[in-house]
Amino acid sequence: MRAIKVVDIMAEDKPRLARLTAILTQLQSKRIVTARELAEKHDVSIRTIYRDIRTLEKSGIPINMEIGKGYSIMEGYKLPPVMFTEQEANALITAEQIISKNQDKSLRDHCKNAIEKIKSVLQYSQKDKSELLSQRLQIRTNIQTEETSDYLIQLQTAITNYQLVDLDYLSLQNKSTKRKIEPFALIHTQDNWILIAYCRLRNDFRAFRLDCMQSISTIDESFEPHKLTLEDFFKEARKKWESTPDIPLT
Repeated sequence: MRAIKVVDIMAEDKPRLARLTAILTQLQSKRIVTARELAEKHDVSIRTIYRDIRTLEKSGIPINMEIGKGYSIMEGYKLPPVMFTEQEANALITAEQIISKNQDKSLRDHCKNAIEKIKSVLQYSQKDKSELLSQRLQIRTNIQTEETSDYLIQLQTAITNYQLVDLDYLSLQNKSTKRKIEPFALIHTQDNWILIAYCRLRNDFRAFRLDCMQSISTIDESFEPHKLTLEDFFKEARKKWESTPDIPLT
């Protein structure tokens, strides 16, 4: 009877062990994670998350709590490499194949380097299977591997660091302009990357196609973050579109 009880307890603990591992992974993936985010992801109560955090702390994981914000792992603390399931490894290989066909060279190059680092922590059996899957996948878009831009990663960095950018732009109407812009967001649509940015020349937000950018350079000067989300931007843009239905979008 005692052996049966031990087995039962271990069986009950398995879901929690999996959840603790997943919480640890989530804490590593973001600077701040709220208890509500964790509770919703794992379909448990916030009180359960509090207990899980205490358990991780007792095991020696240096977790910081910022009142009113959430949890984070102490900066500089290194954890052993994350182990991937076969399905997760397959998803990464598929993502690698899809991104390899993207028309922005900077994205392809940085993704390739990142995937190589991820592959380094795979088990030997997973490496063999991932190599096999790579040979059996083919993405039938951009077959000629056409390059239309090389600025995506640089612009992503400008967005997250609130850096001003000097832009030489050639519109679809073949009009050349020089702009000083505040990068806000990036959108991928119909095989093209679009940068949403505040244009200091027009004193308003504008959309710029990356394949129309002739050159860009980040300036050693930051700008004040805009007090709106991407969803807020779309709501405001939608109001403008609806009020001017006869003016085509460019």
